[in-house]
Amino acid sequence: MMWVLLAFMSAALLGCYDFFKKVSLKDNSVIAVLFLNTLFSTLIFAPFILLSRTGVITGGLLYVPEANAGTHLLLLLKAIIVLSSWLCGYIGIKHLPITIVSPIQATRPVIVLLGALLLFGESLNLYQWTGVLIAILSVFLLSRSGKREGIHFGSNRWVAFVALAALLGAVSALYDKYLMRSLEPILVQSWFNLYQCVLMGVIALVLNALSPAQRGRKFKWRWSIPMISLFLAAADFCYFSSLAEDGALIAVVSMIRRGSVVVSFAFGAFLLHEKNLKSKAIDLVLIVVGLLFLYLGSR
Repeated sequence: MMWVLLAFMSAALLGCYDFFKKVSLKDNSVIAVLFLNTLFSTLIFAPFILLSRTGVITGGLLYVPEANAGTHLLLLLKAIIVLSSWLCGYIGIKHLPITIVSPIQATRPVIVLLGALLLFGESLNLYQWTGVLIAILSVFLLSRSGKREGIHFGSNRWVAFVALAALLGAVSALYDKYLMRSLEPILVQSWFNLYQCVLMGVIALVLNALSPAQRGRKFKWRWSIPMISLFLAAADFCYFSSLAEDGALIAVVSMIRRGSVVVSFAFGAFLLHEKNLKSKAIDLVLIVVGLLFLYLGSR
């Protein structure tokens, strides 16, 4: 059961992460905010690499073991997948209400489920299947809510960015399950954050050099920006630790993680004062019911 509890902790932290991301991106440069996110995340975990190499940390959850060149290539690929997903997601969330974005992201576990069944041979019981089907239903209802705000899922390009982010996120989740079969969670989290920072720095420099529009975009510092990294680091630590537990099912962990919509919805409703909350609340209730079935099925 520990892996289930860790997955729920990760979901709660992700909801806070989504809120701080939305606040940070308002009238702000996506590239600058994303680069700072990767930088602060690296500053959180880089000390553990140094302390492990110098012998200050010799064991435990924060010890980062050495890795060969092949492992570093795997972690570099992880960074490329995640960064691609983030770029799409950041662009989409800047232009859409968080009460629309978060439930779209909740579709990610459906793709993960298919991958888990085909690639890892995972199987779900009746409760878990019920939770998955309820979550799928909530997505169709969400599209109806979005139309009331002039957001047509079939033609809105910002929805397309968020959908692509969800697809790449699903690929990343399946890849995580593969990595956690042989690697320590802190090793993956430390090094892929470092590689992300380097890659994002290169992207920012190239865009700044080649795009006059990018150079002209103003950046506004907000204290919510480092909070993005802090909550994401904590959420990912719980997530990787969950996957590393014996018996953990990536299909279930991924679905539980999308329960972050409960937290981000509350922020969107009470602090950002977003619209059409009554109809979206129905979608939210369905997601919560789906999570309840997943929890019961994983006990």
